[in-house]
Amino acid sequence: MLDKIVNGLESFLFRQRAFVIFAFVLVTLFLGFQASNLKMDAAFVKNIPLNHSYMQTYLKHQKQFGGANSIMVAVEDTSGNIFNANFFDTLKQVHDQLFFIPGVDRAQVKSLYSPSTRFTEVVEDGFAGGPVIPANFSTTPEGLETVRSNIEKAGIVGRLIAEDYSAAMVTAQLMDFDPQTGEPLDTLAFAAQLEQELRGQYENEQIKVHIIGFAKMAGDVAEGAKGVVMFFLIAILVTAVMVYLFSKSIKLTLFPLACSLVAVVWQLGLLTVVGFGLDPMSILIPFLVFAIGVSHSVQMINAVRRRVGEGETTKAAAALAFRSLLVPGGIALLSDTVGFMTLLAIDIGIIRELAISASLGVAVIILTNLILLPLLISYTNVKALPANANNNIDKIWLKLSYFATPKYAAVVLVATIALYSVGLQQANKMKIGDLQGGAPALHFDSRYNQDTFYITENFSITTDVMTIIVEAFPEACTYHDVLTQIGEFEWQVANTHGVESTASLASIAKRVNAGFNEGNPKWQVLPRTTASLVQAVGQIPTTSGLLNGDCSVMPVYLFLTDHKAETIELVIDKVKTLSAQMNNDKLTFKLASGPVGVMAATNEAVAEAQLPMMLYVYGAVFVLCLISFRSLRATVAVILPLYVVSTLAQALMTQLDIGLAVSTLPVIALGVGIGVDYGIYILSTMAVKLRDGMPVQQAYHQALVERGSAVIFTGLTLAIGVSTWFFSALKFQMDMGILLTFMFLVNMLGAIIILPAIGAVFWRNPR
Repeated sequence: MLDKIVNGLESFLFRQRAFVIFAFVLVTLFLGFQASNLKMDAAFVKNIPLNHSYMQTYLKHQKQFGGANSIMVAVEDTSGNIFNANFFDTLKQVHDQLFFIPGVDRAQVKSLYSPSTRFTEVVEDGFAGGPVIPANFSTTPEGLETVRSNIEKAGIVGRLIAEDYSAAMVTAQLMDFDPQTGEPLDTLAFAAQLEQELRGQYENEQIKVHIIGFAKMAGDVAEGAKGVVMFFLIAILVTAVMVYLFSKSIKLTLFPLACSLVAVVWQLGLLTVVGFGLDPMSILIPFLVFAIGVSHSVQMINAVRRRVGEGETTKAAAALAFRSLLVPGGIALLSDTVGFMTLLAIDIGIIRELAISASLGVAVIILTNLILLPLLISYTNVKALPANANNNIDKIWLKLSYFATPKYAAVVLVATIALYSVGLQQANKMKIGDLQGGAPALHFDSRYNQDTFYITENFSITTDVMTIIVEAFPEACTYHDVLTQIGEFEWQVANTHGVESTASLASIAKRVNAGFNEGNPKWQVLPRTTASLVQAVGQIPTTSGLLNGDCSVMPVYLFLTDHKAETIELVIDKVKTLSAQMNNDKLTFKLASGPVGVMAATNEAVAEAQLPMMLYVYGAVFVLCLISFRSLRATVAVILPLYVVSTLAQALMTQLDIGLAVSTLPVIALGVGIGVDYGIYILSTMAVKLRDGMPVQQAYHQALVERGSAVIFTGLTLAIGVSTWFFSALKFQMDMGILLTFMFLVNMLGAIIILPAIGAVFWRNPR
């Protein structure tokens, strides 16, 4: 039945070659126009698992207490002393400039110049206070000395002022939309504005501007991702050279490259049609689509050259190559497509869009490289290779065919089992989440990470903040037992390894109460009477972020030493334990908000998705191979090497301190999806020979003669292409390049070495 469909399709396509090619040209022009409208998209919500329980808490209270999408701008005086007129003038300008950038939540902008930045002191009559920077402030020595005194009274050293008085901080929360247009906030344009209007305008020899936050990081990642264009051009050049060396023909070099570029145009155009943009992660996919397209094109070229060498005309050879490769090539590409689509099971927008982008790209290769390419080749005059051209390579194929004999197969399988056992031990040590300090997507020495390290070293606050949301009932903060319980929770968490400091309404109320009692440390406790408690809490405004309007929600802020996976896991486990002990009908401690809360949710989503994703990927490949080969033995022979290589890739991640994160989770699926192509092409030829009763070694030798050169070429081309990512400005792209290079090469070796060894065991007695 399948053969009839393929033959009918071949007959139609090659009778209507000109019409079909013209249709491809029209579709390419249309999708090329659509691709020209494609935009970069790095929305914050795409990077978080929105349906995770932590994120439900985060979204519920984001408006009141801010979220993880914040900006911190540290203005540094290079002299080491901020108390001069030039610094305060610059700080005021930075504050105002940030305040008026569209997308900034103006109510959440905080600096020395914010009216809500106030000091309080104990005087004879009780309390006195006011704005840290008075309304009549001028940058005279007297005015600067007044501000210095107010800063010390306000207790903001380490938060808004560097501990050595060398810098001051301006912070802001971002909205999800642009208030001027009502459209979703363009994160990358916002990041460009920060760079241009803050750093570009105010940084000089005396002033340095340090900017961190998700939007700025996304902007820096997008800037680094522009290097992908250069890598893409290098990949085209390298691939062109290798295809020419393989084909020995200019036309047979240009056609595969052209068809693969058409596949990229179609993919980008289809993304626009379905309403998606490119983010810094999925911008890598067009390169993979191009590389996969070329790999399947090489199989087509190889098949045409063989048919021409057997005496066929170019048109007949192209038709026969189309007929012989449509099913195995189609199954391989469908396996890739379905494998990538399994990533949709991961509840993170950026991974789901990557899955759709990759699936669209690989799916169109079936049309551009398995249909368009042979039609184009049929119009050329392909020359047969000289009769002695393959003599040397045939000797190599003969030696490799020994892997399909029982003697050599036993050695290969024992070595594979030993390698798998060692790899499995290391793979089990693989960590979930980020294992390095700073922004993991960027290199250690990037400007963003250097800014992060500067702020961490000079301010007592850190960017690694987790917020525990305490939900109670209206006026709950006026009850002693409620604040006591919050205080106990805070104390327990503060003494957890990895927590640098904490803040809550309970701890601040204690300090206020001491202030009402002449600052005596003995009175740094929670008042037991409601009247005294109301007096203490009443001094803490809602703008502090420690309580909401009716005092029914009171966050506890945890400032962590870093955001490494083990630190987050330790703190989360402690919070869960305490929550289970302390939650009741009146009081609930909920995880989690803040940047580290988002990271914790993401880590848990990745951990939960890891096993299902692998099961889905291998399940999809298993079913498609079973349909293609109609043999359980053949299916297992293809999948076992893939599984071994996946395990070794995870072991490599452990050795290189690469954690399983949003950027690395899809790599395994991509590696398996693309790696299965090698085995399918080799075994599709072997299966025919085995069904005819040919011994395993001879069947494998014939498969190598027909497909071996193309398979090895494909593995090398893909590996060389992604190996250029080692030099990327993006750390996550470099990590992906290392892992994909490893998987492309080792999957190819698995198909050449392990697959025939398994075949020697499975097909001892050919029919």
